[in-house]
Amino acid sequence: MITAAQLRAARALLRIDQRELAQRCSLSLPTIQRMEASEGVIRGNVDSLVKLVEALSAAGIELIAEGAVSSAGGRGVRLKSPPPSAGGQSG
Repeated sequence: MITAAQLRAARALLRIDQRELAQRCSLSLPTIQRMEASEGVIRGNVDSLVKLVEALSAAGIELIAEGAVSSAGGRGVRLKSPPPSAGGQSG
């Protein structure tokens, strides 16, 4: 549905902090913090996830699933693939 990385990116695009996001979607600050700290797809209470996605949508955020085409215009970002690990390379 939504990944932790998408959530952090959405919040950055909106220029809001975790507290503001929590208020916008009627969730607690610790809930938002747990969501953002998770790995991969956010798991949790369905009602909480729906509130989160609806609040982001109302703020103008379009969540794009992997491989999906954006249905609306506007600027955005998308991670093409996971970034390569440093793997002991020095620069």
